Amino acid sequence: MSTPGGASIPPEQLKARYIGTGHADITKHEWITNQHRDTYASHVGHYDQLSYYAVAQNDSIARVRLQFLEKIYQPCGVPPAKKDSA
Repeated sequence: MSTPGGASIPPEQLKARYIGTGHADITKHEWITNQHRDTYASHVGHYDQLSYYAVAQNDSIARVRLQFLEKIYQPCGVPPAKKDSA
């Protein structure tokens, strides 16, 4: 990736700026959880998308927004138990 001036951005700076970019030790569950949270946050933040989902589900916009906000908490369910490497 680069900036508009043409200078590239170091990966460490990119990862510090955007949490969802991940790192070498990220698990599959953490990665997919970040993706789902970003998606739900985008839907909540864009009124047109939110109203589209409200019409498709035959619900009010406030109810759909509340459902998405609740799904942001744990979008992929409870995280799996970590294995101890002993």
